[in-house]
Amino acid sequence: MRIVIAGGHGQIALRLERLLSARGDEVAGIIRKPEQAGDLLAAGAEPVVCDLESASVDDVAKHLEAADAAVFAAGAGPGSGVARKETVDRGASVLFADAAERAGVRRFLTVSAMGAGHEPPPGTDPVFAAYLRAKGAADDDVRARGALDWTVLRPGRLTDDPGTGLVRLAEHTGRDEVTRDDVAAVLAALLDEPRTAGRTLELLGGTVPVTEAVRAAADG
Repeated sequence: MRIVIAGGHGQIALRLERLLSARGDEVAGIIRKPEQAGDLLAAGAEPVVCDLESASVDDVAKHLEAADAAVFAAGAGPGSGVARKETVDRGASVLFADAAERAGVRRFLTVSAMGAGHEPPPGTDPVFAAYLRAKGAADDDVRARGALDWTVLRPGRLTDDPGTGLVRLAEHTGRDEVTRDDVAAVLAALLDEPRTAGRTLELLGGTVPVTEAVRAAADG
């Protein structure tokens, strides 16, 4: 497959690029800074410089031509304020989905967040609350698109511990943590399982092998 990943220099995206290129897929990662290109090349991915905060739909659609799938893994990241949660976590997701539709790419995965889709509880840090609201709005936008075979993945608290290959994947999992390695592995498996289209799935570390967990989610 040819897979285009938005937010190609992110920690999950780089892991996913390594997995996909190692198994023989053609991978391109959209990045904002040219100096990030070397890290993508080292991961086996083609770097594509395109700022999703300023690009047009046509600009992004050109990079999605002939792709079999698109993965939205971009985010404003820690240290960014409320405004960039709106322009990146929501706005760039909408732009990327618009571009996928224009380019005729149906399979669309989006990396969301646990708690997106619910109003943040009282006392939540204002920037984190803005992040959750932006991710929830982005998810709602993607899930309303009949032209996309979408899957929304909502991981728990992310860690950099080595992946175990064992997860809990379901519509509702409760709260806990999951390694970035295992998130990337689940994304790769979701790309192989079209029956997960139309599903919003939460992800934690668990006891079920990744491939089996994805298959069970598709069956469910």
